[in-house]
Amino acid sequence: MTNEPVQSKINWYRSPVNRATLAELNQRSDLFGLLQTLGHLGLLGLTGAAAWYVAQVGAWLALIPILFLHGTFYAFLLNGFHELCHRSVFRTRFLNEFFLRVFSFLGWYNHVLFWTSHQEHHKYTLHPPDDLEVVLPVEITLSSFLKAAFVNPWGFFSRLKGVFHLACGQLEGEWEQMLFPPQDVEKRKRLFTWARILLVGHVLLTAVSLALGFWLLPVLITLAPFYGGWLLFLCNNTQHVGLMDNIPDFRLCTRTIILNPFVRFLYWHMNFHIEHHMYAAVPCYKLGRLHTAILDDLPPSPVGLVATWREIISILRKQKEDPGYQHLPDAPNPVLAQA
Repeated sequence: MTNEPVQSKINWYRSPVNRATLAELNQRSDLFGLLQTLGHLGLLGLTGAAAWYVAQVGAWLALIPILFLHGTFYAFLLNGFHELCHRSVFRTRFLNEFFLRVFSFLGWYNHVLFWTSHQEHHKYTLHPPDDLEVVLPVEITLSSFLKAAFVNPWGFFSRLKGVFHLACGQLEGEWEQMLFPPQDVEKRKRLFTWARILLVGHVLLTAVSLALGFWLLPVLITLAPFYGGWLLFLCNNTQHVGLMDNIPDFRLCTRTIILNPFVRFLYWHMNFHIEHHMYAAVPCYKLGRLHTAILDDLPPSPVGLVATWREIISILRKQKEDPGYQHLPDAPNPVLAQA
């Protein structure tokens, strides 16, 4: 198989922004990058230290809620990993590459696979088969939420299986075969090498920890992406679900929501998802300012997760009755077809 594009470049509509304003918004900052990155890692350090302390003193009833909080914060490493893959967090390249690998290891993520896929997602958002990272309709049920919300062994075994296959030099599915054709030897090598680092690294971490009697350490690191995922589920699944595909307007296929400052920080500001797709080079910590700059050209944004999920559930119910239904946001002068 080849990864030749099936369709021509999409002429995306982007809300107009003053050139000088956009140039300033595109400027990355090591200071703000460190505040976001170390702030998030610091939260994990605090919850991890709290879990370690209560385990040492035998306060077992306190350990479970602390671990749940740790997992809740840990899950959002996915969004930090995503932003670091965009190379838009830090001005200094070394800092971005260093923390990208830290986040990749902590979350069992393969940055080579994700970035290769994610570039196509941005170029061809919801235009299958060029974008198979997100394909509508997305089915979301109470069962799928409950599987991810508390303890998620299915997610662990799925992730482990995927890492193991890549570590063995095996690709799975149409999308991976398209992204990494046989002639792209160097990229395949980097893909497989990182999978082996993940597998060997976490096995060694677990083995050494257990040998030394530090049983809680792999729970706080290796297993942490697979419990407490409730808030990540509620945030991440708002981005495209129920919206329109095969249209060249990010306002119609992507959803921006308004969150409180703490959840927005945890989510790495990806609640401003229309803005992120329109101008992907803007660092996450400046997306709020971009939102303000183009606010008059955006559809109304639901405020808070409760309002957001009321809207989404209403859309999903309509889609259950009519599988062809897609929600059309109330955007000014929507662009429904390629110019």
